Amino acid sequence: MGFKCLKNARIFTGYTYIDNGAVIIKDNQIYDVVGESRLHKLKLDADTEMIDLGGRILTAGFVDTHIHGIHGFGTEDGTVESILGMSEALIEYGVTSFCPTIYPQPDSEFLSSLHACRDAIGKEKGAKIRGLHLEGPFISKEKRGAQKEDCIKEVNLDLMKHFVEETGGNIAIMTVAPELKNMRELALYCTKHGIVLSAGHTSASYEQMVEGMQTGILHSTHFFNAMRKLHHRDPGCVGAILIHPEISCELIADGIHVHPSLVKLLLREKPIDKVVLITDALKPTKQNCGCLLANKREVYLTDENIFRHKDDDVIAGSSSTMISGIKNLSKWGIQLEQSLRMASSNPATVLRMDKTGALIPGMLADITVIDDNFNICMTIVAGEILLNRI
Repeated sequence: MGFKCLKNARIFTGYTYIDNGAVIIKDNQIYDVVGESRLHKLKLDADTEMIDLGGRILTAGFVDTHIHGIHGFGTEDGTVESILGMSEALIEYGVTSFCPTIYPQPDSEFLSSLHACRDAIGKEKGAKIRGLHLEGPFISKEKRGAQKEDCIKEVNLDLMKHFVEETGGNIAIMTVAPELKNMRELALYCTKHGIVLSAGHTSASYEQMVEGMQTGILHSTHFFNAMRKLHHRDPGCVGAILIHPEISCELIADGIHVHPSLVKLLLREKPIDKVVLITDALKPTKQNCGCLLANKREVYLTDENIFRHKDDDVIAGSSSTMISGIKNLSKWGIQLEQSLRMASSNPATVLRMDKTGALIPGMLADITVIDDNFNICMTIVAGEILLNRI
């Protein structure tokens, strides 16, 4: 592969903004990022592929660290084909990296999902897998949400070691309840093995959250949802996350899981680099036909674009995409630069993905191009154009 030059673009690098510039790709990496005036001074190869973006917005590719499925493919299927189906589907929504997220399931099914995600790594034809997200099984039954109660387990360090072995060390993040017995030992083990621990599905008090933070639990899962609420005599999990700037948090920006006014409050209180946009999307998200199943239970899509279980009407989860979340944030008055950062550099930083998430020379050329109407115009993964609607 030679040079590609994406010019005439409004560029969000993940940290800075260039009003009119170009991104130059060499092989699979970012070679340079320049303003229009400097572009004319560069001596590019005669065979450089010049791509005029017509003033569109160019950003680092989106990183979805919490997603269960899309287009009828889900982690609960326990097949490599489904994980690769997720990978290919995600490029339509500007996602270049993702963490397939696994529910608590019966032991054999849980292992099948772990193995499917592990075995799909390196075979992706779309968004790249940057490690697994285990949403349990060491979570609170009281705050289980849509998770299956009989699949939730007590903390077991030997079982955790088994998970690490079965995934080939490819667990990137794990949702846990900090208040559970033996959590300290688990947290220390995970920290040693580079696994980001995220407080979620938890009844933790403020004091238990602080204790968890001291052992390395410094991220939080779908903030405000499935966690102990704020109380004036017990700040709880929500209060701890708001009060302590060092703990980062996931955010579902569909307007239902978190009220838009609370999103604004969060962004006033929290350092912008600590907020991570996620979808928490379920298997039937954007599925066009067939029975809608999430975690092997039938669901339906409401007028508010969330999934509810057919049998008990409990919220099953989200039908968001990363680009729809960005669009919502902008509609609520959040600056586009902040929204794009929440979707790209922030998740990459929180999960220590050192080769993606920003447009900096030497980084992988993971790029998303959108227009002013939030349409995905181009998705590039490791320098390869996988979607082109320009």
